Parts: sequence; C-alpha cells; structure tokens
Amino acid sequence: MARNALLSLTLALSAAATWAQTPAAPAPERTAQLVRMVRQDCGSCHGMRLTGGLGPALTRQALAAKPPDFLAAVIIHGIPGTPMPPWSALLSADEALWIAQQLASGFPEENKSHAP
Repeated sequence: MARNALLSLTLALSAAATWAQTPAAPAPERTAQLVRMVRQDCGSCHGMRLTGGLGPALTRQALAAKPPDFLAAVIIHGIPGTPMPPWSALLSADEALWIAQQLASGFPEENKSHAP
C-alpha cells in the first residue's frame, strides 16, 4: 500500500514538473496516429471501447478524479509491477498529455472530432 502511495506521489510530482504548460495539439497526421494507438494498443488491455479489460476503464467517468498530468505520467512511465508499460519510447511528453486530456474529455467514443 505504501509503495503505491509513493509511486502515485512520484508520478504526480514528475508530471507537475514535466507538464507545467498545456501542449499544442499534434499535427493532424500525428493526431490520427495517436487516435489509432489509443484505440488499438491501449484498447488491447483497456478494452476496445476503453471500458475496461485487463486494465481499468479509461472512460471520462472512470478518470474524473485523475488529473491529466497524472495520467500522462502513467502513460510515459508505466506502472512498475503491473502490465502497464511505459510508452516513452513511442510518445513525447506533450503527446502523452494530449492523450490524457482526450481521455479525460471522453476520447474516443464521446469525442469524435479527433477521429481519423
């Protein structure tokens, strides 16, 4: 339990330091790639509709209490000891924050304006 609290605090502090500014939206081509990544790669564990599976749901309701910068830190760093891998090799910090913001606003099912 203390390990999870420490991990959460570390991720939150890392996120606060890394993402003090709101990033610009990715270019349209990269946006389409990120949408596809979330639907396919994230969906393989979190469910194709992001309503849960091996990983927890990534719906707006499920993420309501989690700030986007915390979610972005989880995306970038993963969660050690769980199946959640770090995505830092494939995503920039700004892209992870953009994904987190989209998830927090209902991406992809409720926010179709970003669909390819």
